[in-house]
Amino acid sequence: MYLEQINQPSDVRKLNKEQRTELAAEMRQALLEKLSKHGGHFGPNFGMVEATIALHYVFDSPTDKMVYDISHQSYCHKMLTGRKDAFLYEENYDDVTGFSNQNESEHDFFILGHTSTSVSLACGLAKARDLKSEKENIIAIIGDGSLSGGEALEGLDFAPELESNLIIVVNDNDMSIAENHGGLYRNLKQLRDSNGTTECNLFKAMGLDYLFVKDGNDTEQLIEAFEKAKDINHPIVVHINTQKGKGYLPAEKDRENWHYSGPFEIETGKSVYSSNRENYSDMTAEFLMEKMKEDKTLVAISSGTPTVLGFTADKRKEVGSQFVDVGIAEEHAVALASGIAAGGGNPVYGVYSTFLQRTYDQLSQDLCINNNPATIVNFAASVYGMTDVTHLGFFDIPMISNIPNLVYLAPTTKEEYIAMLDWSITQKEHPVAIRVPGGGVISGGESITRDYGNLNQYEVAQKGKKAAIVALGTFYSLGKEVASEIAEKTGVQPTLINPLYITGIDEKLLEELKAEHEVVITIEDGILDGGFGEKITRFYGASDVKVINYGFKKEFLDRYDVKEVLHKNRMTKEQIVEDILDIIGN
Repeated sequence: MYLEQINQPSDVRKLNKEQRTELAAEMRQALLEKLSKHGGHFGPNFGMVEATIALHYVFDSPTDKMVYDISHQSYCHKMLTGRKDAFLYEENYDDVTGFSNQNESEHDFFILGHTSTSVSLACGLAKARDLKSEKENIIAIIGDGSLSGGEALEGLDFAPELESNLIIVVNDNDMSIAENHGGLYRNLKQLRDSNGTTECNLFKAMGLDYLFVKDGNDTEQLIEAFEKAKDINHPIVVHINTQKGKGYLPAEKDRENWHYSGPFEIETGKSVYSSNRENYSDMTAEFLMEKMKEDKTLVAISSGTPTVLGFTADKRKEVGSQFVDVGIAEEHAVALASGIAAGGGNPVYGVYSTFLQRTYDQLSQDLCINNNPATIVNFAASVYGMTDVTHLGFFDIPMISNIPNLVYLAPTTKEEYIAMLDWSITQKEHPVAIRVPGGGVISGGESITRDYGNLNQYEVAQKGKKAAIVALGTFYSLGKEVASEIAEKTGVQPTLINPLYITGIDEKLLEELKAEHEVVITIEDGILDGGFGEKITRFYGASDVKVINYGFKKEFLDRYDVKEVLHKNRMTKEQIVEDILDIIGN
């Protein structure tokens, strides 16, 4: 087995043509075995096996520096740079992350998890090299789907200014996560169809040299192209045409659903997990599709992740032009939503919280200053969301809840969520964001008829005294458990409040609490610094009421255990009850 003998990239250069072919087969088998048990980014890595072998055959990593965009394509790179055991042996599967990480290996140069960044980062490495009068090759590897991101285009625009070695490998599999959208992809198709010879060439138009590889899954064609580009004295694009999911038939046939996969049965491709669980994405699509029948101006917007809103390929086809995927272009999505709202349309933008971070300027400038009534549905904004350090979603409250004009809502149940979404798409007064609850779908069992236009009026679910528990969104259920435990231990029922609004405080209610309450606690599913609880603390600052804020410490967590994080931040029922009893007594 050749893969077992690869301890460093120089070992790849010892292999002949037949041995490289066998190595590619072994790498695919290792990927198949690991991902079937562990899950991970499937299609992008299966398509990059030969290209990764060719890169390490031609270039001398880590002297020559490779920067992988997003890192969705970096598993094969890890196999050939001393980390093969994490793909060969199940007990080592968690030894590496799913992303590029310089703390793992000298062959990685950045922790990368968001798209469209590699060209700009590689430009920076190249500039530093030139300032030091060094000569190594700098290689950026970027997928075609990532080219729609603004930073990728900014990097491509700057690259010719270097006038020195920079090799940009464009891995073109004619796919983003789902299908590509945007005018530049017409040009990529022209380039593929013409074998790279069409007169219209976006890369050349930007001042970049250009090479095309028709079969990006042919190691020998790739080696030939990379050897031409090696040690070049100016920026060049090597455009390679690969097949997403190559080598596994289900992934070749269904490229969208096999972009990322949870554990599955190798023989059938079927998930080992049940798909019958209720989820907010499917719920959102069903609700919006019904509303679209009544309101032809209602349009759902995605930035490269259409199923975050539950819009699978069949649903996208059914609603036609009332669904828009802008590709990987979150900033454009927010500005587009603002423009649609300004023009009398009714936009709903669905996005993962980790990617909403890329849109702060557009939220503030394009949307909220103009006070346009667009709706943003924010998914995975929770400690229960994605756990990789590059995909954390719980920084959203400090980021967006202090932007003027925005109404940021925190539902606690599916009924509240649908009611808030319904209100948002019918009102015309405010830009609205809705923080989808984390930790699974909870039903309150009752229909909601509340008018959320009466801003910042909290809901008192249980009136009591001594202690008031203000539990936001996802952690409202924890607040209920704490309230029940306090009543049981003390015989005094505390007040329980569902605040609903993240962007404002109910001053009248908070003032009333002063009369019979010694302590107010807040619980939120996010970072404490600049978060929701601090607004409450500030209100009570000059009074005798004590306030305790429960949330998370400001830090970058990576592949964390939720229970451990909750315990570390004193966010278990037992810990919160203990803190309250220390103040109000038994």
